[in-house]
Amino acid sequence: QVQLVESGGGLVQAGGSLRLSCAASGRTFRNYAMGWFRQAPGKEREFVATIGWSGGSTVYADSVNGRFTISRDNAKNTVYLQMNTLKPEDTAVYYCAAAARTYGGTYPANYAYWGQGTQVTVSS
Repeated sequence: QVQLVESGGGLVQAGGSLRLSCAASGRTFRNYAMGWFRQAPGKEREFVATIGWSGGSTVYADSVNGRFTISRDNAKNTVYLQMNTLKPEDTAVYYCAAAARTYGGTYPANYAYWGQGTQVTVSS
């Protein structure tokens, strides 16, 4: 089992920045690829970013590429999502997830463990 707890969400104006954190406990964190997903009201959960277990492989959704950066600190069992130049359409509940593989990919089904989510609201 892996327990994931997100933090860092909040209300920000368009153009602003937030950094989300996801603290992991349980199994060995470095053995898991990590991902960030988001879900807006009335919409399906969508992929945002993923990072391989070593931190060397990152993939982003087109909608956030160039604005968001995923990173991880295996010594702190934490994955981050730095979000810059935020837009109102980035408003959603953001979830981190863990996949027991070297690379998690973009599909939610690849991830066995999920956090409870943190709300990000971007005002125009």
